Amino acid sequence: MNLPPAPSFRLDGKRALVAGASSGIGLACATALASHGAEVTVAARSEDKLTEIVGAFAEKGWQARLLVLDVADVAATEAAVDASGPFDILINSAGLAKHTPALETTEADFDTVSNLNFRGAYFLTRAVARGLIAANKPGSLINITSQMGQVGGIDRAVYCGTKHAVEGFTKAMAIEWGPHAIRVNTIAPTFIRTPLGEQTLAIPERRAWIEDKIKLGRVGELSDLTGAAVYLASDAANLVTGTSLLVDGGWTAD
Repeated sequence: MNLPPAPSFRLDGKRALVAGASSGIGLACATALASHGAEVTVAARSEDKLTEIVGAFAEKGWQARLLVLDVADVAATEAAVDASGPFDILINSAGLAKHTPALETTEADFDTVSNLNFRGAYFLTRAVARGLIAANKPGSLINITSQMGQVGGIDRAVYCGTKHAVEGFTKAMAIEWGPHAIRVNTIAPTFIRTPLGEQTLAIPERRAWIEDKIKLGRVGELSDLTGAAVYLASDAANLVTGTSLLVDGGWTAD
């Protein structure tokens, strides 16, 4: 009897770029990819933190490099990706939030959040894809969005807008680059315990709202998210593109 082959989640021989890798979700994803065999370039603005991460990876026997990068600086990002690539895998976890009621949003806050979360994500994704196409290589490009890219949230008009935008360009890019065997997807988590997430969880009424909305009844941990990153990066997801993998505990189910 010929049994169907099981897919591999190994990433040996693949080069990954993880932006926003100095902490939180980005660091967790970089760790997961490296532990599954990828050579990981960790990218962020803090060289000292990246140096520490590369050293910790080396102690584990994992392959890692560092790249000092501000995703909001499009020209510098494109030049860095062009010089360091091509990358088989992209995980873009670089992002920020400035939560205020919509009536109180300043132009400065709007521009700061949009320039990183939307504009920066767009051109970083394009830069990695451009390198893959030039090298005639397939790839998996993953942007970390949010459940707020699917719904609305209190005091999150700008943040939600940027994450909805990333969900939109992901679908368009997936259509354009499908013929090149380049897959483009997002991972959309609920509230995860990170230094950024703890700012919201520290407010009792907001925490109660969050726990009520998450059908599984708890806030997410970083370990809840990293399996999705490995899956989408691996050949096990070879037919998955133009979609959002929701890791939201059922938040958006109703």
